[in-house]
Order: sequence, then C-alpha cells, then structure tokens
Amino acid sequence: MAKPTHAARAAELRKLIEYHNHKYYTDAEPEISDREFDRLLDELKQIEADHPKLDTPDSPTRRVGGKPIDAFVSVRHRVPMLSIDNTYNADELREFDKSTRKLLGGEVPTYVVELKIDGVAMSLTYEDGLLVVGATRGDGEAGDDVTHNLRTMPDVPLKLRTAAPPKLFEARGEVYMTRADLIRLNRGRVEKGEKPYDNCRNLTAGSLKMLDPKQSASRRLRFVAYALGATEGVTIASHQQALDTLRGFGFPVDSHTKACATIDEVIAHVTEWNEKRHDLPYDTDGMVVKVDSFAHRQRLGATSKSPRWVRAYKFEAEHGITKIGAVELSVGKFGELTPVALFDPPVRLAGTTVSRASMHNASVVDKLDARIGDTVVVEKAGEIIPQVVSVVADARTGAEKKLVWPKACPICGGPVEKEESATSYGYYCENVAGCPAQLTKRLMGYGRRERMDIEGLGEEVAKQLVDTELVKSLTDLYRLNKNQLLSLEGFAETKAQKLLNGVEASKGRGLARLLSALCIYMVGESMAEILADQFSSIDELLAASEDQIAKAKGFGPKRAKFVHDFFHSEAGEKLVAELRELGVKLTQDKKAAPAGAQVFAGKTLVVTGTLKNYGRKDIEDLIKSFGGKATGSISKKTDFLVAGEEAGSKLDKARELGVRVLTEEEFDELIGKK
Repeated sequence: MAKPTHAARAAELRKLIEYHNHKYYTDAEPEISDREFDRLLDELKQIEADHPKLDTPDSPTRRVGGKPIDAFVSVRHRVPMLSIDNTYNADELREFDKSTRKLLGGEVPTYVVELKIDGVAMSLTYEDGLLVVGATRGDGEAGDDVTHNLRTMPDVPLKLRTAAPPKLFEARGEVYMTRADLIRLNRGRVEKGEKPYDNCRNLTAGSLKMLDPKQSASRRLRFVAYALGATEGVTIASHQQALDTLRGFGFPVDSHTKACATIDEVIAHVTEWNEKRHDLPYDTDGMVVKVDSFAHRQRLGATSKSPRWVRAYKFEAEHGITKIGAVELSVGKFGELTPVALFDPPVRLAGTTVSRASMHNASVVDKLDARIGDTVVVEKAGEIIPQVVSVVADARTGAEKKLVWPKACPICGGPVEKEESATSYGYYCENVAGCPAQLTKRLMGYGRRERMDIEGLGEEVAKQLVDTELVKSLTDLYRLNKNQLLSLEGFAETKAQKLLNGVEASKGRGLARLLSALCIYMVGESMAEILADQFSSIDELLAASEDQIAKAKGFGPKRAKFVHDFFHSEAGEKLVAELRELGVKLTQDKKAAPAGAQVFAGKTLVVTGTLKNYGRKDIEDLIKSFGGKATGSISKKTDFLVAGEEAGSKLDKARELGVRVLTEEEFDELIGKK
C-alpha cells in the first residue's frame, strides 16, 4: 500500500484531531487518551514545520496561540447584537406572554428556554466554512476583534463540520470560565502573593482582551453557542432548528435547553432552575426565554434596543440581609487574626444556609465600617464564598459596637501586633512557637494530601494532638507512639495504626513536598517544586544566599527573603536538625529520564488499596511522569489496576472486565525500580 503524501497525511490528521477535540470538549465522550491526542498533534506540527505550505488557517495547531497582536481592531456587526429586556418574576413573564400573543393577533407561540451563562457575548463569523473573525458584542453595533484568542479555545470550531458549508455563517454565543478554573488560577496567584481574581465573568472579559493569545489560552476559556447572526446559504425556520444546525456544525450547545408549549411550562422550568443552577460548574445569572418560530419573530420585530420576542428571566439576587450578632477571631497558621462575622439570623444563599463569613482583616472591617449589631448585606463571591459586602448604615440604632482588636491573642494570650503591607493591614499573634491555634493550622497543612499526605491527620485530630500537648511542634508528629494515640478520645487500634503508618510514610515524600508542607510564607506547592528543582537538597538550599534563591523562576527578592529568613532563624535551624535526626527525606529525586516516560504512554491506570511504599498522590504523580493517565474509576478502557492491600470492589471489577492487575512489586518492575 502506498504511503500517503505529506499533504494527504496532514489533511487526515486535521480531520482526526478536530474529531477527537469535538468528542472531548463538546460531546464529553473522549475516545482516545490525552497522550494519543498529543501524538497526533505533534505529528501534524512536524509536517507543517517541514512543509510550511501545508500550514492552513484552519489547522488545529493554531490553537496553541500565535504571535501577540499590536492592538485591537473594531469590527462592525453585520446584524446588530441587541440587548435583552429583563423580567424578575412570574407575573412579568406572564405579561411578556400576553403582549406577545396580542402582537401575534391571538396566535399562541411556543418558547425555548436556555440557561443564561454569565460570560461575555461573542460573534463568530465563518466564510465558506472557515473562521474569519470573532468579535465581542461591544456596543451592539461594533465590537473588538479577538479572533487570535478565540482560536486557542478547543470548543470553537476553526472549520465548520460539514462537507457543504454555507457561504456565510455567524454563530453567536457566550465565552465563559468554569469556577474550577477560577479556583486553579487564584491558587497560583495566592502562592505568588498576588490578589486573587474576583469572579469568572470579569476574568473572562480580561482574558479576551489580552494581546498575547498564549496568555489567554492558559485561562482555559470555554464557548457555548445559542443563536445565529448573519447567514447566507442556510434556511432555518425555528430556534430549535438553529440549535440543531449549530450542534451539527460542531458548536457546543446548552444541553439544558427546553422547549415549552405554554408560559406556565416556562415558569415551572425557570423556578426549578433557580435552585438547580448551583450544581452547575459555571456561573449563571438567569434564563433566556425565546419565541421559537422565526416567522413569529419577524412579525414581532424589535424596539431600537431590544427584540420583542425574547426576555431574560433574572434569578433571585444571591444576597441576603441579616445582622452581625457577634465577631469571632480565628488565628491562622501565620498568626493572622481573622475576624469572622456570626450572623443572627443565618441567611439562605446559593442553596445553602450561611451562618458566618470571614471579614479577612482589620483593613476590610474598617473599609466596611462594620460593627457588632450592624445590619449587613451578605453575598456569595462566585456563588461559593460568603462575604459581607456592605453595611446598612440607615438601620443603625446606636447600640452597635465597633470591633476592638485585642492586645493579647484570644487563644494563647501572646502579644498581638499590627502589621501593614502596601495594600492592607491586620493584627498578628507574635507567639509563633507557642500558639496552639497556629500550630493546629500548620499541622493540618503539613498533612494535606498534596503535601506530606498523612492519612487521618484532619482538623479534628490535629486539634486533639495539640490540645493534649502530644504535639508541641511539627517534628513531634514523628515521635508519636500507639499508646499515646489510644489514650485519645475516639482512637481505636485501627485508627491509631493508620495515622502512624501515614506519618512514617511521609518521611519519604521528598524535598518539594516537605517545603510546601512547612508553611513558609508565599511558598505553595508550585513554588516548592521550583525550589526543589533548583536546590536538590536542604543543604544546598541552606547554603544559598538570598540573591541565589531570588534567581529561581518566579521568586524574586521578596519571596527569597522569606525562604532565607525561615531557614536561618533559630527555629528554622532547629526544625531542619530535628527532621534530619528523625529520618525525614531532605533531598529531591531527579525526574525520570525521558526513555522511562514511555512505559505507560497512552495507558490508563487506576490505583486502589493501601500501598507499602507510596502515598496515593506519589504513585499517581509517578504514573503521569511515565506517560500514563491516573483515574479513579475502573472501566473497559482501563489498562492496569495497581492493587495494594484491602483492594476491595475495584479489584473485583477489574477481574470481571479483564483488566490487568499489578501488584506494587510488578509496578516497580515496569518502571525499572527493581
């Protein structure tokens, strides 16, 4: 059989890659592993690099981000992107239906109801099936050309999925971000000492206005299509048919869309989603009710600002009004005193009852001018974290009391001092070594799964260990024995042994995990890994100057000073000496050689049971470093199950499905450890 030409192979690869992209991002039904997908993409990149003439505008390799643009260009919309009038309750929806039927001469319309995702409205224009421009709504008449950023989004088709594309096709929809991605980005910013982003919508808008598409690509924006703009060469009679066309051309479409025959069905549907929306992975601020028939829409027409055939139903505002009954001061791992407002009565927000909310620090309290007894407005930031957003000053009676910051720590009685930064100020307990609240928080952080991964060391156990003085410092963890643990309330033989096993296993986690576990200010997981790559042992790090540490990627003088001061303080030197004496690993293993990385290439592995030499995160990281994918559930697509002691039901299912089972020793042999 003749070998395909480079042009034929490139065309074949583009088709395969877009197919699998669509299966993954739009259908949520991936058919190949991430590794296999990357191989296809790498092969196409190589062909295009060797044969530049084969690099087409619709190539999926363009998604990785091209060159930054110099400035944004304004694009005039072929059909204006009008705004939508709002409704806020069932009565207003009934009025909308009444006026619609009146304008239609008594005809009864059917409706389509969609979720109103809280993002940025977007227009995508295709000519002869190829994406030529993507523009923001702007003022409705013209918007900014952000095509360079839209090309990086995997669920935006670069080419319509049809053999006979229309001459002109404009898809309209929403660009948005999931809450999980907002949390991911904010973790990175907090680690760097930067202010976290406020919400998904604002970050989405900012990401689209980046000049460098590689930066925008790192934000993992998503797109959902919900309407048509200008078209030539297609005949569509209804909104449902439009959605089917969009879906057929390769666009993701809201799967929760519902056709409703009457306004009563519409009201029942939006009422149901007022609560259900909290289970979605993205923010919504309402639903959109549209007349289905395009013939009806044409007869209904539009005002100068809004179409008459559509209304947005705005969900109930996610805020509540209550009173601050008291303020509780909690003490954090760095000694920070955090004021927590206790609400009387609790308020219902985003599907949950909220009885308390952090007010962060003294500068926030002063900015709000919040007092005990104040009537306050409470919201959930991104529908996740409750916060006091304002005080209803007009409701004051004169009995409200300003918060008085203590001169002594409410937990340990140690001295409290005010500390200021460039943007805020707060109060801190200075008793770093002797404050049980600080130690409890540090202990909880030390045992976290992504750090030292000590099973059983949660908040309750950490507090028990500190309150009973069995643990007076982090290193006391390694001095615990079974008899001590059995003396604690709620500890039986199994629970005690599990904790001891976890503590012992943590000794071998390595320098990167240890550095992130020590609660060094401004050093989280990613910064700890960078330090461990730069300085492969604690001795190398101790010998490094501030300037040398500052040269590590992402550090700089400020973060370097925190690290240097931590290890060269009396407490830091004592901590390192004790960890060394107790047998805790203070070095970092070199990353696996590239050849070894192919052992599990394209394979999916599941780990179950208790392993002798690995924590769960350790072995999952190892699987990834050798090219594999670690998942949590068994299926026909699973290649290996790594089974430790007490493997349970996953082992039974693996045998039932014929999945190959590896013991820990067999796993070690495969990666060349034995």
